Amino acid sequence: MSFINTFKAVERDKLVNLFILFFCALFFWMSLTSLIPTLPSYLQNIGATVKQVGYIMGCFAIGLLLSRVWLGKLADEGLQKFINYLPFPSGINNFILRFFRRFLGKLVYYPSRKVVIIIGTIVAFIAPLGYLFFDSLSELMINRAFHGVSIAAFTTGYSALVVDLSPPKQKGELIGYMSLAVPIGMAIGPAMGGFLEVYTSYEFLFLLSASCGLMALILACQIRELDSQVDKNQNISVSGEILSKESLINRDFKELIFSASFAVPALVLLLIGCLFGTLVTFLPLYIRDLGLNFNVGFFYTAAAIASFAVRFLSGRASDKYGRGLFISGSLICYILSMIFLTFVQDNMMLILSAILEGIGAGVLVPITLALISDRCSAIERGKVFAVCVSGFDVGVALGGPVLGSLILDFGYRVLFGVTVLMAIAALLIFIGFSNKNITNSWKFAWGISNDLYAVK
Repeated sequence: MSFINTFKAVERDKLVNLFILFFCALFFWMSLTSLIPTLPSYLQNIGATVKQVGYIMGCFAIGLLLSRVWLGKLADEGLQKFINYLPFPSGINNFILRFFRRFLGKLVYYPSRKVVIIIGTIVAFIAPLGYLFFDSLSELMINRAFHGVSIAAFTTGYSALVVDLSPPKQKGELIGYMSLAVPIGMAIGPAMGGFLEVYTSYEFLFLLSASCGLMALILACQIRELDSQVDKNQNISVSGEILSKESLINRDFKELIFSASFAVPALVLLLIGCLFGTLVTFLPLYIRDLGLNFNVGFFYTAAAIASFAVRFLSGRASDKYGRGLFISGSLICYILSMIFLTFVQDNMMLILSAILEGIGAGVLVPITLALISDRCSAIERGKVFAVCVSGFDVGVALGGPVLGSLILDFGYRVLFGVTVLMAIAALLIFIGFSNKNITNSWKFAWGISNDLYAVK
């Protein structure tokens, strides 16, 4: 089987790290997604209005957005250099450095994805407990923003480390396999959350979510990251791979933000993030408003199963046929999914919408990560992922509170109709501007030509 041969090509130490990483991600996503179908209902039950639910849920993306950039910088530059930026006296900075040195060893001196992953899992463990103790609007908004730091840290560190450990020729395929932790976690988490909401209590649900976060933290601490450091010859080692420093590109955040090679993926992710934020925030309330006898957790489970299935094929195929064709196909799936959701009449249409949404997410996210990793060097991966995926974060932030405030008065169907337009706009932008000119963009988007922005 091809995936077995792919993993056989990976060195044993790296393979062990990938194995631990996968289960760490599985527990992380179970913790996070168990609250997706249940938290909006919980907030309504304790007295929040529909718009207040949107504000609270949207704060998750605000926490994401505010933390993503500095976490990406931390992943690329290392904890020691990051601590030196802190506006404290040198004595305090040295104390902080010694404190982390006790737990992380020499990793504090080198660029480390593990440090960022640990930060994400710590937040995933603590934040669900906050919902047990806070009940005012301001407290819940702060806790939800804090919870957002978890995904900003974890996904930045996880994505960068998976790429670090992947053989270049199988990068897309291995990213696809490793990203299977997301749909598996999203298949288990929402169904588990919906079940516990009905048959137990919200208190038990939050405790279970925190327990999954704790398991992710324990596994994250077991990762034996290969030292990333600069030697006396000014060569850099990233997860054991020796690279000439002169041959690497290391752009700062300003250059990355205004780089055409990353602007289009970030904009596409922004629009889809806005769509996703609307979906997560208002789907449970939409189904309740329609009066359908449907457990919303099954929507996310069906989407996760579809996402799981498609990742076995898309990553490997994108290595062979190019990233553009699969990103275009995923956006078409999003368009069809949101059309079905807008005009939903029965449970079957909901399931069909979920399957298409799952296919879209299962292709778009890992293939976009592979695309942007093609376009950057090893020592700037953390910053690049932070910049591009921040587009998704902003979209999620806008999808809940902003779109809800502007459009919700016209009804849920109109709200989800707007998401159809967003998916169409994302497809048109990608087809027209994903490469160096319109002609090359069109050809790249349909798999006819190579990516001219790829770093050789």
